[in-house]
Amino acid sequence: MASKVFLKPNVSAEPLRHQWPAYSELVPPAVAAMHVGNAHIRLMRSFLSAPQVHVAALKDPKMLGGPFINYGADRAGEIKILLEQTLERQAHVLELARAITALDRILAAEATGYTLEPLYEKVPEILQGFVELVYDLNNHPSIRLIEGLLYRSPLHDESLQTVALSLVHGDARTCLLSTPRLMEPGAVHLAIPFRSNKLDALFAMRAVAQPYEWIRDILGVRPEDAATFASFFTETPPARPAPHAGGLRVRYFGHACVCIEGAGATVLSDPLISYQYDSPIPRYTFADLPEKIDCVVITHNHSDHLVLETLLQIRHKVDTVIVPRSNGGALADPSMKLLLESVGFRKVVGLDELERVELADGFVMGAPFLGEHADLDIRSKMAYAVRLAGKTTYLGADSNNLAPKMYAHVRDAVGPVDLQFVGMECDGAPLSWGHGSLLTNPMPRKMDQSRRFDGSDCQKALRMVEALGASAVYVYAMAAEPWLAHILATNYTDESRPIVEAKKFVEACRQSGRTAERLFGQRELLLS
Repeated sequence: MASKVFLKPNVSAEPLRHQWPAYSELVPPAVAAMHVGNAHIRLMRSFLSAPQVHVAALKDPKMLGGPFINYGADRAGEIKILLEQTLERQAHVLELARAITALDRILAAEATGYTLEPLYEKVPEILQGFVELVYDLNNHPSIRLIEGLLYRSPLHDESLQTVALSLVHGDARTCLLSTPRLMEPGAVHLAIPFRSNKLDALFAMRAVAQPYEWIRDILGVRPEDAATFASFFTETPPARPAPHAGGLRVRYFGHACVCIEGAGATVLSDPLISYQYDSPIPRYTFADLPEKIDCVVITHNHSDHLVLETLLQIRHKVDTVIVPRSNGGALADPSMKLLLESVGFRKVVGLDELERVELADGFVMGAPFLGEHADLDIRSKMAYAVRLAGKTTYLGADSNNLAPKMYAHVRDAVGPVDLQFVGMECDGAPLSWGHGSLLTNPMPRKMDQSRRFDGSDCQKALRMVEALGASAVYVYAMAAEPWLAHILATNYTDESRPIVEAKKFVEACRQSGRTAERLFGQRELLLS
């Protein structure tokens, strides 16, 4: 092989936790335990009991996001081995999940408003020293997890972390939440924890050539994987991104990923980047990112907004990550700061609403984000006002405008808005789809269906825009790009309610004299 090579632009790098795709909720120790115990184990046992049911279900596109493993019956032996290994290797993790459920039920039965001190003796052994028992002002008891200690304990087992490399040639991938990654020809699994700077060395080779032997030896590639690993590199230099020519440049990378560049700073929101391969859909890829990203902002901890697969690949060029501040210890609301620090980001800033971080060319300010969390008390969510080159871009994420008067107050705080981005997934999945594994007691179906991960419809979004006074409005985060279908498994048509509402919204904005557009694929906006 040539003395120096580049990492090919179509090499995917999927982080895994014991062979399951490591989306953000598989990193925090307590949350991961609940998903392993209440989802992974059940899925594997269901598949082994009737693999034909899973095969048949997944022939229906509407079932792609359901609880079905996407393998044929011929892979049942491998799933059986994975299940046995999980029961043995993650016995402590499964014990933690059982302990959380048991303690929650103890509180429900015995915490009646009197002192909680006697109940500390009933905390299961594996949880002792990791929890505080508390009431709210209405005497409702709950568990506060001391996450910082959990990350430092054996319950956070980095030996379960690997990164699977392979060449990809299209957008089709199996579902992130329901299917483990079995060993496949053409893939190399690196037994490296996510926080390792060895991964930074690999991903920097997308732009800077290094000796092949150097990266092979750093990563400890096994001799039997060497030929496959060598196929991931090329002597051909990548295309260089178009330089920023001044003013404000805003580029849409798909879904909720927006790159905002001013004269002295670059801000990237909710990074989710496609790989580069032949496709009829134009897109920006890793090669289109600037050499340095001053600030990454994460709006909330959902699998389509906090995407470890992308974040690990750009970590080497990111200075600061801004996340909503939260360390309340609630099971459903893990600290994003602790999460990202655990996977190797060195400068993570937790921001409160209306706090700001100063940048060379402006600032990033946090703004309230209501809704889209099934009415759970989730603090790890934030919209952002980004001020660069004298212009303000408002990243509204999946905000549901439940309190229209709030946005008048927000405008008083952030000033005039030039560009506004808003998600309009106005149906949303029920609570159990995202948090079913965390529920310690069954929820009635009608109640579950009423609690949605939904954003604004046309009328709510219009009231938000009118209050903020934005002159240009863009609908994003609609799960339309095929390179994230494995995350959300949506199957929208032109008749789907979110699409219908988005079209009505765009038309209403245009009739009011605003620039408006529903984004798809890629888009560049230039403001002088």
